[in-house]
Amino acid sequence: MERWNITKSSDLYSVSEWSGGYFFIAENGDMVVVPEPGATERAVSIAEVARGIRERGFDMPVLLRIENILDAQITSLNETFRSAMAEQGYQGSFMGAYPIKVNQQQQVVEKITQFGSRYHHGLEAGSKAELIAAMGMMHDKKAVLICNGYKDEEFIDLGLYATKMGFTCILVVEMPDELPLIIERSKALNAKPILGIRIKLSAQAGGHWSESGGERSIFGLNTSQLIQAIDLLASAGMLDCLKLVHYHLGSQISNIREIRTAVYEACRVYAGLVKEGASLEYLDLGGGLAVDYDGSQSNFLSSRNYTLKEYCTDIVEAVMTSLETEEIPHPVIVTESGRALVAYYSILLFNILDVTRFHTEPLPLRLPEDCPAPLEYMHQALQDLTIRNIQEVLNDAIFYRDETRRLFQNGQISLRDRSLAEQLFWTTISEINRLAKELKNPNPELTDLDRVLSDFYYCNFSVFQSLPDSWAIGQLFPILPIHRLDEEPTRKGILADITCDCDGKIDQFIDKRGVRRYLPLHELRPYEEYILGVFLVGAYQETLGDLHNMLGDTNVVTISIQDKGEFEFVSEQEGDTVAEVLSYVQYDPKGLFVRFRETAEQAVRSGRISASERREIVAAYEAGLRGYTYFER
Repeated sequence: MERWNITKSSDLYSVSEWSGGYFFIAENGDMVVVPEPGATERAVSIAEVARGIRERGFDMPVLLRIENILDAQITSLNETFRSAMAEQGYQGSFMGAYPIKVNQQQQVVEKITQFGSRYHHGLEAGSKAELIAAMGMMHDKKAVLICNGYKDEEFIDLGLYATKMGFTCILVVEMPDELPLIIERSKALNAKPILGIRIKLSAQAGGHWSESGGERSIFGLNTSQLIQAIDLLASAGMLDCLKLVHYHLGSQISNIREIRTAVYEACRVYAGLVKEGASLEYLDLGGGLAVDYDGSQSNFLSSRNYTLKEYCTDIVEAVMTSLETEEIPHPVIVTESGRALVAYYSILLFNILDVTRFHTEPLPLRLPEDCPAPLEYMHQALQDLTIRNIQEVLNDAIFYRDETRRLFQNGQISLRDRSLAEQLFWTTISEINRLAKELKNPNPELTDLDRVLSDFYYCNFSVFQSLPDSWAIGQLFPILPIHRLDEEPTRKGILADITCDCDGKIDQFIDKRGVRRYLPLHELRPYEEYILGVFLVGAYQETLGDLHNMLGDTNVVTISIQDKGEFEFVSEQEGDTVAEVLSYVQYDPKGLFVRFRETAEQAVRSGRISASERREIVAAYEAGLRGYTYFER
């Protein structure tokens, strides 16, 4: 047989399909990262970074950020739009606005404003808190600051103050009742607002977030409300304040045709508003630029059937085609792409704590003489198994397994009999699974046996905290070992986290043929850490994570890739301690410690422990409060 190699690993885990050019496997079997596609001379081993993290005293799990990738993604989006506009003779320009909700972490927003400054890449705020964060982080007055979401008086006042200070702060009217309040506050503060209007399109995209668009979407104005808003602005002498038309079709839009359809409809509304006298300058397409998580380059939920160049070209062409016939100047195209900017930026690293291997115990040479009939039938079916009767034997095995369970519950067979029945059943299933590999088109029941016979790899992380979309909506993320990829992974594994929850597992993985129900993994080696990486986790996962089982935020480490494969640790953030997590759910850690110390003293008085033991126990409790919420070495 041909020896295993990194090419086979790359194909097995579909690395080249989902990596976006940022990740590949080195000759030594390590997963490596590059600062931009094609910069292989600057490749950095992720396993080497993990060793550096350990040497600096950080335990797994760790969220690893590579800030070069964020810079490269911002550059790619802006330059691709510029190129598409230049090629087609577009007279307007492009401006991005990063939606803070996608990843609200201070370091992320700060780096986006830093790397995006040369393109005047702005921010989008959907709440008062996000607006306050944006006003504190933004310095570029030319960049747009888009204000979406429901707005109270305080929110509106903050936006108006930002405009007074010179920010291009656009208050987007999401609901009809907001406009009178904006007009009132503008007059009260003597501030001329920059206004946008969110419209409800009839166009609607598929996927998890399909209800973001369409006529029944929660936010936005329908046609009648739009005309009423125009009339209200005109009567207030503020029609010239309306500068932007906005819509949001949804997140992770995998089909380019849906994007084009929405742009055409939005342009018709834009043209109509210009004819009504609005001084429009911006067309905000919202978010939706998808990430190809599974690498299938299709319209599946975890993919997209278009390239970035096609996305930009189609949008520019659609806007030009729609507005030139109306002799309307080309607007500034704004997109609120967030997922596409930050997804590649972060990798979740975690170590494997233990494995429960699936294996069958050797069967006795012959069954006991008083063996119950169902066991004899199951044994005979195993003896008669061939590739021709594979389905029949599977049916028999399941039937007799269930029969022995019924007999055991009724007290008609012994515990040893049931144990032998389980051995027979799993030995039969294992043999069926081996033979099923020879079938050209096995039925789903047979193909699912790989999952049934998989090992459980127990992982030092929480699905609910670090990968909430995996649990909540079945989002597929690329997952694979970050080392030993020059070795053949001989085990099939399902990943279980440490939350002690039946949903705390991952049993769906990307595959060239769709979804694989197990992950190919290596045998663990004694005293050697085995680390997996979950890639493309920079969007939404930190924001949506919860405190299931009081497992808090992980450690976060950011690196910057330098020349010739060198890298620097530019930021280190410690994850939540037990005390911090307890405080999040209204416990008082100091009060808990005092109570426990008193309880320990009572144990001394009652003679249960000695005074010296009390000191050790209290010290352990105190250390636990200061400790990481995850498994520590």
